[in-house]
Amino acid sequence: MTTEPTAAGRRVVTLTANPSLDRTLDLPGPLERGTVARLGGSSTEPGGKGVNVARAIAAAGADVVSVLPAADDDPIVKALHALGLRLSTVPVQTPVRTNYTLTEPDGTTTKLNEPGARLDPVSLAALEGAVRAHALGARWVVLSGSLPPGAPLDWYATLVRSLRGTGARIAVDTSEAPLLALLAAGPDAAPDLLKPNTEELAQLAGVPEETLGADPDAAIAAVAGLHERGVAEVLLTLGGDGAVLSTADGGLWSARPPRTTVRSTVGAGDSSLAGYVLADLAGLDPAGRLQNAVAYGSASAALPGSAVPTPDQADLAGVAVTAGLPASPAPAEAAPAAGADAR
Repeated sequence: MTTEPTAAGRRVVTLTANPSLDRTLDLPGPLERGTVARLGGSSTEPGGKGVNVARAIAAAGADVVSVLPAADDDPIVKALHALGLRLSTVPVQTPVRTNYTLTEPDGTTTKLNEPGARLDPVSLAALEGAVRAHALGARWVVLSGSLPPGAPLDWYATLVRSLRGTGARIAVDTSEAPLLALLAAGPDAAPDLLKPNTEELAQLAGVPEETLGADPDAAIAAVAGLHERGVAEVLLTLGGDGAVLSTADGGLWSARPPRTTVRSTVGAGDSSLAGYVLADLAGLDPAGRLQNAVAYGSASAALPGSAVPTPDQADLAGVAVTAGLPASPAPAEAAPAAGADAR
């Protein structure tokens, strides 16, 4: 069931081609293989990276449409409707997968992800058409997460090209082969905003992640390489060190997260991206967009499971933004602005 596109205005469109139901299990202590653990609690939430972005944007009262493949009676559709999220769905026969997150008291998380439903060319074309229809005149289209079985590795590049001319800015948050294929496709497939973490930036630069962590100049050179490939803005998330925003015109800002008790890093990167988009909708400058992104990511890390924050939970005052690279290490208590989120 696909909803009709609404008036453009300040709309955001998200695509989650590989959605999931996220099942979070709270462990009483560190995970020990081969033992029996009595859980402290559990929860199930609708997920997938684009769904998480849409949930956070909707929680702020902004206009957002979430596009995903799912049958009308799938549990994820019922859960998202219960949250009041506006959906555009492409029917598929296979139920949406379930991903499991094991959380330890210190915030350490272990992910167990099921494979997604295989999508045939007809379903992929229907998803592309739904995204494009809602993107016409929208402010942002966010393409997030892994690709489902059956999708070509360069499908995000195809989507970016398809979305040119809709009037929307395009953000992409993915990893591994789909990320490499996107950046190899040429400047006409480069998104307006790319949100890598250090692991993903290292993949693109072809260097060990440790090299980027130890050498800020190497990290900035890797980011500059993304601009050379046509990416206008790069939001580089650095875990407990916050995030860096770089723009193709030479702008560079860094932000430190507030001190936060970490409960779960699942979805923190998605909330960072949502915070960035919300700040852009509000007309904030690059420093303000970065500040809101880090505040949202840190607020997400303080919540259980894959819960998304509200604007009141985002501690803007606790985020320190400076021009250039961060000058000193982040405090040990700082929460991740975004980790290596499972796709």
